[in-house]
Amino acid sequence: MKRLVLIAAIFMIAKAGNAQKDSSVVASANTDTVRVGNFVIIKKNKPGSETNASSNNVWKDWDKTVDVKIERVPRRQRNITTNWWIMDLGFANYRDQTDYAYAQAGSYFKTLRPQDGKVSESSYALNTGKSSNFNIWLFMQKLNVVKHVVNLKYGLGYEMYNYRYDSRLSYRKDASNYVYNDSISFSKNKLYVSYITVPLMLHINATPDRRRGFNFSVGMSAGYLVDSRNKQISAERGKQKTNGNFNFEPWRFATIGEIGIGPVRLYGSYSLNRLQKDITRVEQYPYTVGIRFSSW
Repeated sequence: MKRLVLIAAIFMIAKAGNAQKDSSVVASANTDTVRVGNFVIIKKNKPGSETNASSNNVWKDWDKTVDVKIERVPRRQRNITTNWWIMDLGFANYRDQTDYAYAQAGSYFKTLRPQDGKVSESSYALNTGKSSNFNIWLFMQKLNVVKHVVNLKYGLGYEMYNYRYDSRLSYRKDASNYVYNDSISFSKNKLYVSYITVPLMLHINATPDRRRGFNFSVGMSAGYLVDSRNKQISAERGKQKTNGNFNFEPWRFATIGEIGIGPVRLYGSYSLNRLQKDITRVEQYPYTVGIRFSSW
């Protein structure tokens, strides 16, 4: 988790350095118009007022001879906009619907020593405060559909899930994949799973003329399993890592959503299919919630 926080800090500093400045002031000595960001200030002389530039009294009685008009110019909207290098940082968990009596009768759960006990619901207990989700999106694009209020939003990214177990559950891959309760305790016991993911959402922007208004998106995503491993740390064995697919589903389909209010953007996802294949008899549906660092 410390590494994720450090990466998040570096990412935010980098994006801040590349941010555009919207508070520019453009003025001309030969005109009566001043542009400040998205605002235009227009100075207009009243009929009969002094307009001779050589007069020393041109600014005399300003409130009586000059009108000042301030207009807000709507910012230019593009039909397709691209946001690069978006980052998510949140919590990961899963809804466990496993029938453990049925699963224990299968071949995925093993008991290597009777004194270690059978794999049960408590074996999959998570440390919710340390189970994290970290995503990096290469890009996201927004396509205007109806007056920049209704848009399509899509992209490409890399999703990473870290499930921290509060148990002795271990994953192994010998002749076949299986899980079991180990004979020792771990100071760290983590399952890491990652996907290449394509999201597709319907994006609603209630305030299209504002850079930081209210907006939300709902849709679905499809992810392909790239990597999975079980990392453990113990006093007896030190650090050890076991790689394998562990009979996980190669595809992940999820409902996704995000909501933005001003500068704050939250995201969430819920998997529509199981983490593990049907052969394991384990029925767990991952979900996430967190903060998204994005321009829109």
